[in-house]
Amino acid sequence: MHIPFLDLTAHHEPIREEINAAIQEVVRKSAFAGGPFVAAFEKDFAAFCGSRYAIGLGSGTEALWLALLALEVGPEDEVITVPSTFMATAEAISCCGARPVFVDIEEQTYVMDPARLEKAITPRTRAIIPVHLFGQPADMDPILEIARRYNLPVIEDACQAHGSEYKGHKAGTLGIAGCFSFYPGKNLGAWGEAGAVITNDAALNHKIQILRDHGQARKYYHAMIGWNARMDGIQGAVLRVKLKYLDRNNDARRANAALYHELLNKTDAIILPKEAPYAKHNFHVYALRVENRDQIIKGLTEKGIGCRIHYPVPVHLQEAYRSLGYGRGSFPVAELCAVQFLSLPMYSELSREQILAVTQELKILLGKTVSSDAIAV
Repeated sequence: MHIPFLDLTAHHEPIREEINAAIQEVVRKSAFAGGPFVAAFEKDFAAFCGSRYAIGLGSGTEALWLALLALEVGPEDEVITVPSTFMATAEAISCCGARPVFVDIEEQTYVMDPARLEKAITPRTRAIIPVHLFGQPADMDPILEIARRYNLPVIEDACQAHGSEYKGHKAGTLGIAGCFSFYPGKNLGAWGEAGAVITNDAALNHKIQILRDHGQARKYYHAMIGWNARMDGIQGAVLRVKLKYLDRNNDARRANAALYHELLNKTDAIILPKEAPYAKHNFHVYALRVENRDQIIKGLTEKGIGCRIHYPVPVHLQEAYRSLGYGRGSFPVAELCAVQFLSLPMYSELSREQILAVTQELKILLGKTVSSDAIAV
């Protein structure tokens, strides 16, 4: 049985006519760059998140970058985040001229460990970016309490956390800003590149709106140096259609994760992903941990089962960040997880039969390649 890691064709087929109609409306009105379709999506997405404002942008990377720029993060500043994330989190910091500073993650949840945060704060620290990795929200209360004591803004990297919740609040609404990616494979994915910032801060909303449009508050009058970071009208229209189905699709992902748990929870040599007690996980990625990962991936691939590694090299060990001076052993939990993470197929259209096939093949491979001793948690 061929089981893709992600099946966007199956995801879009039930709503293809609705999306095509929305795109044709954009074409009819020639509203391709920003405009009314982006504004309509911004209104709907802000309401979905429970936020006052949403600013549509060209990518999640731009969302993080412009949020930092709007907070006047710049050269000689430091911004604290985690090494277990996609490169864009650190890139956005670097593109401001600032220095990324990392703190390790919690081994159970894979998000920022608040117990390690305060030690990383220096007089140069200007912001904190917790990452809601795989859709698991970071433990925001202690992070926000530390940030308040040091008068530091918190920007949530919610690029994988569409619809996830922290103690009943949507991810992205706890800090001064929440940043989202709508890359096609995300729980809420565009038909191209797109992103957004949400915020309750009117001044921050206004500044990001100016920054995304070449620094102009009105056409040809530039108050600051900005960038072309507008969302496309077609992406706004597509996202507005897909947003209506996000809760339903997230519920299906959670049901699929529960079935994976049921079928694998007594399997030796696996650490299953855990949902934190404070969280509602959206299971953007279903990442378990195994030893002998490369052999397991090879075996699953040979059986036609798609799988991925999120992420094989922590950011602090990337060649691009050699100049920061971190070495192996700097963040041991992140480094351990990086060599053990294995992401199984996860999407709302995944069937019970497909999940049964994945888990059956995984158990067979584990029996062949891994000792019967469970990995120590």
